[in-house]
Amino acid sequence: MQILHAATPDAYHAALRDHPTVLVDFHKDNCPGCRMLDMSLASIADSPRAAGIVLLKVHLETIGEVFFRSLGLRQTPTLLLVRDGHEVARLPGYQSPKQIGDALAAAMTT
Repeated sequence: MQILHAATPDAYHAALRDHPTVLVDFHKDNCPGCRMLDMSLASIADSPRAAGIVLLKVHLETIGEVFFRSLGLRQTPTLLLVRDGHEVARLPGYQSPKQIGDALAAAMTT
C-alpha cells in the first residue's frame, strides 16, 4: 500500500484524481482512536487486500476544519474509500484490520 499525505484541498483532490482506489484516513492529534486506527492500517498495509490501493493521510489540523466539514465528516478518525473519484464506503471511528480488509475487498469487487 502506497502512502501519500495531503496538506491542502488541492492535494486531496489531485490524489483522488490520480489514483483509481484511495483509502483516505482523516485523523488529528490527541485522538486515541486515530492512533489505534494507525495500528490497524499498518497491519493490513502489506496484505493482498491492500494491493494497488493508495492510503491518503489527511491531518485535520493541517487541512482545516472547514474542508473537513465540507465533506460531511463529523468525527476522527474517519476512513473514506474512494474508487474512480466516487466515495464507495465511509467508515467512521476506529476500524479493526478485518473491517478495513472487508471494506477494501468489497470495493474491489464492485
